[in-house]
Amino acid sequence: MTAEQIKQLIAAGLACDYLTLEGDGRHWYATVVSSEFEGKRAIARHQRVYACLGNKMKTDEIHALSMKTFTPAEWAAQPV
Repeated sequence: MTAEQIKQLIAAGLACDYLTLEGDGRHWYATVVSSEFEGKRAIARHQRVYACLGNKMKTDEIHALSMKTFTPAEWAAQPV
């Protein structure tokens, strides 16, 4: 899968204020900012992103995805 395809899957299933994805075609790194993360711990946030990908992780279409997840307020507080 391409970075654009993965971004489209995430954006289709999760209202994102900001979304970036980098990787080498097998190992991906995402930064996801969404108000849907309000009140959720990191594991629940990651599960929410993984749910957008469906079976793509299980079928190895996406081999590995590391991510940082933020609420809009957390993102705004990040150093530049």
